[in-house]
Amino acid sequence: MPAHILVVGGGIGGLSAALALSRGGHRVDVFEQAPVFAEIGAGIQMGPNVTRRLAQLGLAEGLEAIAARPDALVVQSAGSGAELARLPLGDAMRERYGAPYLCVHRADLHALLLEAVHARGRGTLVTDARIAQVESSDDLVCISSSGARAWEGEALIGADGLWSLARQRLDVPSAAEPPRATGHTAWRAMAEQAALPQALRRGRIDVWLGPHLHAVAYPVRGGAWLNVVVIAESAPAGDARDWDQASSLAALQKATGRSGRALQALLEAMPGWRAWTLSDRPPLASAAEMAHERVALVGDAAHPMVPYLAQGAGMAIEDSMALAEALGQGRAADVPAAFARYAEARWQRNALVQAKARRNGQIFHAAGAVRIGRDLAMRTLGARLLDQPWLYGG
Repeated sequence: MPAHILVVGGGIGGLSAALALSRGGHRVDVFEQAPVFAEIGAGIQMGPNVTRRLAQLGLAEGLEAIAARPDALVVQSAGSGAELARLPLGDAMRERYGAPYLCVHRADLHALLLEAVHARGRGTLVTDARIAQVESSDDLVCISSSGARAWEGEALIGADGLWSLARQRLDVPSAAEPPRATGHTAWRAMAEQAALPQALRRGRIDVWLGPHLHAVAYPVRGGAWLNVVVIAESAPAGDARDWDQASSLAALQKATGRSGRALQALLEAMPGWRAWTLSDRPPLASAAEMAHERVALVGDAAHPMVPYLAQGAGMAIEDSMALAEALGQGRAADVPAAFARYAEARWQRNALVQAKARRNGQIFHAAGAVRIGRDLAMRTLGARLLDQPWLYGG
């Protein structure tokens, strides 16, 4: 018989795993600590490596309905506004990689996944389930909540994010270590494009690079909304576990100073700001950091990464597809071996993305001579430097 699988965490990674595994005939129960299944507002960039997998999950039509398709990625100086490099997206990306480059609102993607999981009808969706304990044996896993409820299954997927409890079931010393504070803070804002001056509306991805900071803006919701994110090297503030802290333009600019005229105008036009402190973990060192016996991790629970490659959600979706492929239509007895295959197949790619994301942060925020060299390389190499065949073709 197919396995009975418990998924801890009802975000994008957890729902992607539930959908992918249910297509193999498995019963998948998803446990979310919040009162409802929902995501807070933020944008997500999805390269062809991600949109290709969502299409394989049967979500291509739904994705097209909620996404914006930017026509280019343009990198500029945060100070002068001068263009440094440009990467064509749109049709050029689909022709090269067989799938589009899309931008979505996180809540819209979450709702699309949730609807698909509901439609599969292969398990239960449980809310108000703050998991407090995870136990496992040779044949079973058991989870219990702070509300004195308990559930039993034959496998556990930890999709419970940066501060994962499921991670503690791994057989590695790093399982009990806390995440690393990066010293970087992110601010985000969203606005309806129709409410912005024409000069500030965008159908492409704009990136601005400055000393110790960078900013990005791109359309979501079919182009009707604009998502703006600014990341700066700034002392942590507030609860590191809260990635939806109230903030302001004044707080942002206390960390960054004023930007060049074009970027400054965009920042001042945003109706409000939220903030969160960036944390990560060192790049994975082995497959043992992704699975152990009847427990496997996906996304940030296994390999949290800084957002300088725009692949956090993407790697969680890749994990989910690989997990379902490894288990296939296998039985409960096959779970430990399948999870081991999954971890071996995924850990090196995830480690590479983690490492390159960290490196990108250093490049994006460069100052002095390094910044001058970076800008020269971008002007010279252009799209060849911005394209990522190793990532988007994978």
